[in-house]
Amino acid sequence: MTQEIDLSGRVALVTGAGSGIGRKAATVLAGAGAAVACTDIKAATAQETARMIEGQGGRAISLTHDVVDEDQWADAVTATLEAFGGLHIMVNNAGIELVKTIADISVDDFRRVMDINVLGVFLGIKACAGAIHDSGGGSIVNLSSVAGLIGAPRQAAYCASKGAVRLMTKATALELAGQGKKVRVNSVHPGIIETPMMQDLIDGVPPEEREARIRQMHSRHPIGRLGQPLDIANAILFLASDLSEFMTGSEVVVDGGLTAN
Repeated sequence: MTQEIDLSGRVALVTGAGSGIGRKAATVLAGAGAAVACTDIKAATAQETARMIEGQGGRAISLTHDVVDEDQWADAVTATLEAFGGLHIMVNNAGIELVKTIADISVDDFRRVMDINVLGVFLGIKACAGAIHDSGGGSIVNLSSVAGLIGAPRQAAYCASKGAVRLMTKATALELAGQGKKVRVNSVHPGIIETPMMQDLIDGVPPEEREARIRQMHSRHPIGRLGQPLDIANAILFLASDLSEFMTGSEVVVDGGLTAN
């Protein structure tokens, strides 16, 4: 028997909601009935996502939000509570990738990746856990990566950041459960997903090498294709819903078999 996921009456906050996985997660959660606060450092893209949701009959607000700014986190939570009266789901999606050799990664490069990918997640959990508990409980979903499970050349900073997200998820899940907080915390680990971030990486490859690089990306996934934002959004939807109510501290790998080898 198929069970529909109904998030009516729930409120979600999604970071990096202006494009890629974040936009798809926001629209999928809204499609299941949630009201969504769409946040992004780029105001125009967050507004566009909110308008997409509203155009489909959903409820949404857009917020300009730098995830490494603790004050902006407080403002985002306050704005969400004022707009919708609660907070039940938070998706820590905002992140960046860096492809450089160890020799070429500057200290500033490394710090920027860790700030956005790790500090941003930490601040999100810290800012939202109490509000979620006070709203009756719910779910935090942290976006890690297969790079948080296995290594990859020229991605030392990115792998370090996503590995940190994986274990921060487990630590905070245990801590919040031990405190009696009604907040579950899980991580999602995408494979290579066709997003603007992936396209940026391809654009950085010499033109004569791009076709071979794309074929190589496809070949890493035994299922025979690259991932789509919807593949990850569906996993987020499951973790946001009551269907996953016995899951916390878990890692959900959505990678077309990439890490099964």
